[in-house]
Amino acid sequence: MTESIDIRTGIGIDICEFSGEEDLVLGGIEIPGEKRLRGNFDGDVVLRAITDALLGALALGDISNNFPDSDTRFKNMSSSALLKDTYNQVMTEGFELNNMDCTIVLENPKISPHISAMRRKITDICWCYKEQVSIKMTPASASIFTGSKQGAASMAVVSLRRKKR
Repeated sequence: MTESIDIRTGIGIDICEFSGEEDLVLGGIEIPGEKRLRGNFDGDVVLRAITDALLGALALGDISNNFPDSDTRFKNMSSSALLKDTYNQVMTEGFELNNMDCTIVLENPKISPHISAMRRKITDICWCYKEQVSIKMTPASASIFTGSKQGAASMAVVSLRRKKR
């Protein structure tokens, strides 16, 4: 008899360089007047890292396998839509979020005023409580890429649990 796995853990990371455009998108919210990150979709390194972590927890590969940029269905799709689609897969597989922890590696802008809105956006997408979602920032000065203000990175760890029947 095969035992079912009740807890799954996944790790995700995303790194993007800044573009010349404005209106940065992080954690599903727009931060007006700040440089946007260049990347597939809207460059939201936070939601992309979380999405990658969820896919990893389900052993479904990564974003580029599940949402290839060569597929026109995903052209201009927001990272919020990617996360929503992935979280629907989580629920279909019989799991729900236990908790997530995400660290943003970024020198500027300071995002502490936006963390609450990011957490609220993620809880709306993932049907969870705010206490299950942690977002924090670390200055990028230790990283050559992010410390020189060329871009930003985000890392996420998620824990899923099997839904009670």
